[in-house]
Amino acid sequence: MRWAAARRRGEAGAAIVDFVLVSVLVSVLFLAVFQVGVALYIRNTIISCASEGARFGARADADPDDGAARTRELIDASLSARFAQDVSAEVEDAGGVQVVSVHVRAPLPVLGPFGPDSGFDLVGRAFLERQ
Repeated sequence: MRWAAARRRGEAGAAIVDFVLVSVLVSVLFLAVFQVGVALYIRNTIISCASEGARFGARADADPDDGAARTRELIDASLSARFAQDVSAEVEDAGGVQVVSVHVRAPLPVLGPFGPDSGFDLVGRAFLERQ
C-alpha cells in the first residue's frame, strides 16, 4: 500500500508535461500540413494564371508578350506581385504544332508566403491560333 501511494505522488504533474509535449507536436504537424496546402494553392493559382495568359497570347490578334503581361496582371490580382516578377512567353513547337508557352518562376513559400526566390518553375501552354 505504501508503494502505491509513493508511486502516485511521484507522477503528480506528469499529465501537464504530457499535454504540453503532445500539444507542441500536434501544433507543428498542423502548421506543416497547412504550409503544404498554402504551397499547393500558390502553385495551382500560378499554373492557372500562366495557362490563361498563354491562351490570351495565343489569340490571332495578340502576340506572346501580351500573354506574359496578362499573366503578370492575373498573378498580381490573385496572389501578389512578388510571385509575378519573372514571367516570360515564347512560341514553341510541340509535335509539329506551334504553341505559346508562358514560363513563370516564382518563390517557393516555405514560411507563410515567404521563401527562396527560385522555388517554382511553372509553364502554361496554348495552341497558337494563326497557324
